[in-house]
Amino acid sequence: MILQSKRVWIGGQFVAAQLEVDGGKIVRILPWGERKADEDYGDKRIVPGFIDVHTHGAYGFDTNDGEPEGLRDWMRRIPEEGVTGILPTTVTQMPDVLSKAMANVARVVEEGYEGAEILGIHFEGPYLDMEYKGAQPPEAIAEPSVEQFQMYQEAAHGLIRYITMAPEHDPDFALTRYCSSHGVVVSMGHSSATFEQALMGIANGAMSMTHVYNGMTAYHHRKPGLVGTAFRVRDIYGEIICDGCHSHLAALNNYYTAKGRDYAIMISDSLRAKHCPPGGDYELGGHPIEIGEDGLARLKGTDTIAGSTLYMNRGLKILVEDAMVPFDAALNSCTLNPARALRVDDRKGRLAAGYDADIVVLEDNYDVLQTWCKGIAML
Repeated sequence: MILQSKRVWIGGQFVAAQLEVDGGKIVRILPWGERKADEDYGDKRIVPGFIDVHTHGAYGFDTNDGEPEGLRDWMRRIPEEGVTGILPTTVTQMPDVLSKAMANVARVVEEGYEGAEILGIHFEGPYLDMEYKGAQPPEAIAEPSVEQFQMYQEAAHGLIRYITMAPEHDPDFALTRYCSSHGVVVSMGHSSATFEQALMGIANGAMSMTHVYNGMTAYHHRKPGLVGTAFRVRDIYGEIICDGCHSHLAALNNYYTAKGRDYAIMISDSLRAKHCPPGGDYELGGHPIEIGEDGLARLKGTDTIAGSTLYMNRGLKILVEDAMVPFDAALNSCTLNPARALRVDDRKGRLAAGYDADIVVLEDNYDVLQTWCKGIAML
């Protein structure tokens, strides 16, 4: 199969080219018009598939539900916003709930599914700071434990690839070191860590931060905290929610200016309410939430933000058109950068020969015209 456009994202720029796809891979890239195209997209933008490393759910399903058909439905439908790779993300809960959620993802991966590829599990909590827990249920927050984490990883059949934790509560950074030495990305978040504590977390293996600005101390010029660490340590990754509500547009621009094109990671942090009609009763970690007109989820009856309903293609538009982030930095943050963080950049995150045929065709208004997941058209 040959796909072509006069705007294909190759080498950090748009070029006129053809993509030859076979067996789920991009097997060859050719000059535009060299062969008869099966799909000619004119001058519409063709970009790599988006990777969302922090997303709790959509379409009425939450990772903690532990229901296989809900997870399969999510993976099958989420390519509508250009997502081709994903980390189903937990929220802090009691061990039985988390163990069931782990086992459910492992079961679906082993039995098979369609759509976006499950690249692993993002284990957000329960090893968090009580003051900066956000909407995470306080009754389930626990002290970091290598033994307990091993139990969860066993239930997940080794699929936990990313963990959010508060480094200041990890005794001797034992879990941080264990995870980083066993292929699990440690992301510092929901944390009251000082700049100095965060540096020690990085020194012991942490390599990312969870939804920068949110769930951490505010930046102060004498107490830089995690936000200041994200700005100062430019070669560690940092997630950021790009809905323009969790963080001001100017703050988004400041963050991308500091991190450059290689270390920012755009996330949705979406909840089960995403892609659902307005209204309805929802919950997060067993606590009721409500969706405001701004699309934000809040703990019911409070101003505590509990997540978003952001579509990834909308996040890209907000970054480029509203926050004035350069297109290459914005696109890298939802393609190549998360692929690098997860160490799958040998097959994900770019359009190149030998890579998975995860391909998104964008309209000029950032609507998704077509998504291909390993060469299979999903729209």
